[in-house]
Amino acid sequence: MQRKGQYPPPPGATDIPGLEIAGEVVAAAAGVTRWKVGDRVMAPVVGGGYAQYCPAHESHALPVPAGLTLTEAAAIPETFFTVWHNVFERGRLRAGKALLVHGGSSGIGTAAIQLAKAFGARVIATAGSEEKCQACRRLGADASVNYKAEDFVAATKTATNGKGADVILDMVGGDYTDRNYEAAAVEGRVVQIAVQAGAKATIDLLRIMLKRLTHTGSTLRARSIADKGAIAHALEEQVLPLIAKGAVCPLIDSTFPLSQASAAHARMETGAHVGKIVLTLAID
Repeated sequence: MQRKGQYPPPPGATDIPGLEIAGEVVAAAAGVTRWKVGDRVMAPVVGGGYAQYCPAHESHALPVPAGLTLTEAAAIPETFFTVWHNVFERGRLRAGKALLVHGGSSGIGTAAIQLAKAFGARVIATAGSEEKCQACRRLGADASVNYKAEDFVAATKTATNGKGADVILDMVGGDYTDRNYEAAAVEGRVVQIAVQAGAKATIDLLRIMLKRLTHTGSTLRARSIADKGAIAHALEEQVLPLIAKGAVCPLIDSTFPLSQASAAHARMETGAHVGKIVLTLAID
């Protein structure tokens, strides 16, 4: 999207693409106390990830868990920050509740499935092919829906015995919005993280009122340093232990050398990938 001019960097940020990185610290600014040269870290950044060197804020960086390669670690920050904040903080997903994840085979979706299951939730995932639906089930999804062949509203109600999803993680927007309201349980939360089908929608306000729904959402890139630091702190406490013991792991579809970033974009634009696509340097 940034390459196409549809996702401009925040004011003051580099126009070099790349919002998540992993590597070894080569320098620390004055006043940095947590990290030292040689530490293996992973971090979300406001841009500049498509490079050999990239600055990250001290409070946003996380230690790479033992046993994880830097390639695997690079697939964590943006994705897991997004999922944790939106599904668990804004969506308030809890054990025993049902999560509907749109785009279940994407980087976000595969992380959301794993984290939701790790915290005891039921998961319904949508994907665009039977192969992708199978991938979602292998990750732990209790049900998967081929949105090109099935009605995800009906499938969600079937999977929840008619109750609907307590939390819906949506990256589609557009005409999915009203269908999400239909698929949601009473007191359900719809959390918006992207608008691939458009930022505008016609909605039934009466359904929101009758079901007492909450529709919220967020972006990450332009959030304050303090906001991102708080999410990083929560991840370190709640999620890194799960990654360290192998209960949750980023799913990597493919890797490309940084010099072949255009080929990585082409792979993403086919829509055939399952999980993350990672650009690599000779650092693992």
